[in-house]
Amino acid sequence: MLLYTIIQTVLLCLLGLATLYILVFSIASLFYKQKIYADNGNLKKIAVLVPGYKEDGVIIEVATLALQQEYPANLYDVVIIADSFQEETIAALKSLPIKVIEVSFEKSTKSKALNKAMAALDRDYDIAVVLDADNVMAKDFLKKINAAFEYDFIAVQGHRTAKNTNNSWAILDAISEEINNNIFRKGHRVLGLSSAIIGSGMAFRYNYFKTLMSTVTAVGGFDKEIELKMLKEGRKIVYLDDAVVYDEKIQKSEVFGNQRRRWLSAQIHYFKKDILTATKHLVLKGNVDYFDKAIQFIQPPRILLLGAVILCSGAFILINYFVGNQSSLTSYWILLVVACVMSFVFSVPRSFYNLKTVNALARLPKGMFMMLLSLLKIKGANKTFIHTQHTSTSKEINSK
Repeated sequence: MLLYTIIQTVLLCLLGLATLYILVFSIASLFYKQKIYADNGNLKKIAVLVPGYKEDGVIIEVATLALQQEYPANLYDVVIIADSFQEETIAALKSLPIKVIEVSFEKSTKSKALNKAMAALDRDYDIAVVLDADNVMAKDFLKKINAAFEYDFIAVQGHRTAKNTNNSWAILDAISEEINNNIFRKGHRVLGLSSAIIGSGMAFRYNYFKTLMSTVTAVGGFDKEIELKMLKEGRKIVYLDDAVVYDEKIQKSEVFGNQRRRWLSAQIHYFKKDILTATKHLVLKGNVDYFDKAIQFIQPPRILLLGAVILCSGAFILINYFVGNQSSLTSYWILLVVACVMSFVFSVPRSFYNLKTVNALARLPKGMFMMLLSLLKIKGANKTFIHTQHTSTSKEINSK
């Protein structure tokens, strides 16, 4: 019985701490108010960097839409970094008023592509915007990014949101994106911490970003590496909720598993790499941001946390009932379930409270299982380039 109590207490503490973390930031996100920034008439030169690997299906439309910004055409360049594109795609891209930089690597990575492109660009840019090959910027995106950089920021994360919600997997992926926006961006900013960056829909002071990227060695998760480097330096990352970039959400369960496997592998890698240094910086320099990011990487995925809390709580409540003791621990399990569920209630946007979401939730158990399988297969995933093929178009945005 003593061993049973110890196991139950340890699990309760571990799941409780993970739940408390997301609950605090999900509540904080409710108080987020986006500041309005003015550009003061100072329009900066912007490089919109779009690395793509075999993205022939979407890249021409993405490049065309990127030219439709409410920003002077002579002050920004759309730079398509084309890795392993078909010849006809390259020809079509070169017919547009954009810059096309062809790259080829034995082992392709986004960081290599970005470094190669910036080495080839000779214009004196002020801001670097990084997009994925499927991303579509809202027409005022660059205007809002430009205004934010009038306030001496070094890095800005825009609001990446779903381009498509055409099936249950896409809906679950879209909800996951907005939960992360609320917890790791809005909630963090409300409490004075840096916003997390995502890997796309983000902007940096150009020369700083070029220098920073030259130090990156990551195969997967380059955004996590540069984020840790920035936070270690004491830099602040700002979030712009009203600067919107539309991002394709997954279409199949297999993609869901592969994508999460890559993310989980990168997070565990950087947790092990930085946790001791981050703890040292917290104690000696008071660097809460850096330590928080390291801790963030060991947080269980939200979908797995929810599943673990529900399953463990249900199991221990039943066992405690039949055993006839541990009533105090039973109360804590009930409190844990309520706290975990409420953290999701607070962080899921009201727009997802509809019948389509209810139908999508039927896929949640399979999603939890896919995440569990991802955990069992993450070894070395951050050292391998895992490509996600994109297919959706702007029609999904227009139909929303």
